[in-house]
Amino acid sequence: MLNRFCKSPLWECNRTLIRVAQGQEPADLVVRHARLVSVTTHEVLEDADIAVAAGRVAYLGIGGHTAEHCIGEKTTVIDAAGRYVAPGFMDGHIHVESAMVGPSEYARAVVPHGTTGIYWDPHEAMNVAGLPALKELIRDSERVPLKCMVTPGSCVPAVPGFEDTGSKIDAKDIRETMGWDAVVGLGEMMNDPGVLSCDEGPLSEMDETLKADKTLTGHFTVPDTDRQLNAYIASGISCCHESITREEALAKLRLGQYAQLREGSAWQNLEELAHVITENNIDTRHVNLVSDDNHPETLVSEGHIDRILRKAVGYGIDPVSAIQMVTINVADCFGMSRDLGSVTPGKCADLVILEDLKDFRVTHTFIDGELVAQDGAALFSPESYPWPNFMFNSMHVGADIKPEIFRIPAVHADGSPIAGDRALVRVMTSSAGSTITKEEHLEVPVVDGCLEGSPADDILKAFVFERHHNTGSFAYGFAKGFGIHGALAQTVAHDAHNLLVIGDNDEDMALAASLLVDCGGGEVAVEDGKVLGQVKLPILGLMSPKSVEEVAAEVRGAEAAWAKMGCTMPSPFMTMALLSLACIPDLRLTNRGYVDCHTYQFVPVVVE
Repeated sequence: MLNRFCKSPLWECNRTLIRVAQGQEPADLVVRHARLVSVTTHEVLEDADIAVAAGRVAYLGIGGHTAEHCIGEKTTVIDAAGRYVAPGFMDGHIHVESAMVGPSEYARAVVPHGTTGIYWDPHEAMNVAGLPALKELIRDSERVPLKCMVTPGSCVPAVPGFEDTGSKIDAKDIRETMGWDAVVGLGEMMNDPGVLSCDEGPLSEMDETLKADKTLTGHFTVPDTDRQLNAYIASGISCCHESITREEALAKLRLGQYAQLREGSAWQNLEELAHVITENNIDTRHVNLVSDDNHPETLVSEGHIDRILRKAVGYGIDPVSAIQMVTINVADCFGMSRDLGSVTPGKCADLVILEDLKDFRVTHTFIDGELVAQDGAALFSPESYPWPNFMFNSMHVGADIKPEIFRIPAVHADGSPIAGDRALVRVMTSSAGSTITKEEHLEVPVVDGCLEGSPADDILKAFVFERHHNTGSFAYGFAKGFGIHGALAQTVAHDAHNLLVIGDNDEDMALAASLLVDCGGGEVAVEDGKVLGQVKLPILGLMSPKSVEEVAAEVRGAEAAWAKMGCTMPSPFMTMALLSLACIPDLRLTNRGYVDCHTYQFVPVVVE
């Protein structure tokens, strides 16, 4: 694959590199006296020099050799003074939109933490506005040094026939994107049933990707590590970030798939999955560390890949191995290790200077040999991107949002009324740090012919309203695990990003939903008729035009509101956002109804 994410292709600059390595031409940059993290040999090389020209590494001075012969009058020389130098960090699976800002602002947040490249699935934006939105996001990303390598959304919608999205993507669209410079693969294939049944829709998208010699990325949640996992991998899907148990991750590794161990703001799987490495004597070359989804508050206060590295080492993973999992292993996964992933001659000079291999505090970040961040601050500051009007006009809710609409009829599937004052219903139960919702059958009150939540038992009403095409369609169910009094609403509701509302009373639910319709989308917390916290996301109902620091402050306020309302989850809006994701077990709610995510059938609210 021709890597278009370097300052110069190797065939254009290799003569310069040859001459610089031999001292016949001066380097542009020389980093001296570093402790070089060699990801190719799993070593730390003491007192190493690194010479850079044309945006690539030309020479390594190791084993007593130096780069003094590469230094000329105009060469920039940086003394690492015994600090560590590692390849720039890369996130092998990330949704930028989850940070609630555009890619250029996202870059300003993560590059100072040592991130030099991301493999980005923009299916959030694509579910709302398709390829036109993707084109705008790519244009924004091209204004910053961060290497934003795109894997276009494969599942728009995530599960066809079970939800209504703002756009649809098919094989023809994927074929078009495979010719774009920014595209390096296909976004996570969430349609497990479609792949396993050889459905023409997902398979044709995958075929277009394979014909282009690009990487298929995965999302396998089926609890089978035998025939179905073999079949899924045999389709050509190279990697998967959806392992929840150590057994799942190990099975994928043994079958040759890259296991992407996830540690984001809300989906915190690394503590469990680290045991795959610490308790098994296995080669880790097929292991990546990824974030998947990060809230802006996480990026601002804790970092990005450096945060995951700290956690990995804390869970017992060797620090050099951990660095391999965010550098050379990621490049290998996407077939780009000829140019990326290691500090070796000929590779792009994407480097980080680190204080140590425990806290991973980054002091300098270089991309293509250019210093782009120092001491926690980006050295670039892009102007606000001029997003087009269609991306600011995405709230088209046809339903009349009033308290009365949140009354759930107490009827059986055949429409007959439920006798008595209690009813057995299906409930989506969420837990902190997990993407899984457990299906539970619990009793709720019947009052005046309607099903009510049971706040004392932490059972809330849940609604999803279609918000793209003014259809007026909506569906309802029940949610447990959030522990709040009041109502919460958001348009960040994976993956269709319809309007999702949960709460314990109709008035607060109506107010929360109406606020988001009026402001263009976002997240809001309401209690007793008062707005406790709100994050306005007018760009597609997913992103803000504000700085990442400003959005992070708003998110802090919203999370404080959640806590005041009784919720103890980390990044609770992210967990709530998965209530509508109909491709992860057990039970989910879309604007069309409850979906059993094992059988992929609609199921009624009332248990018969």
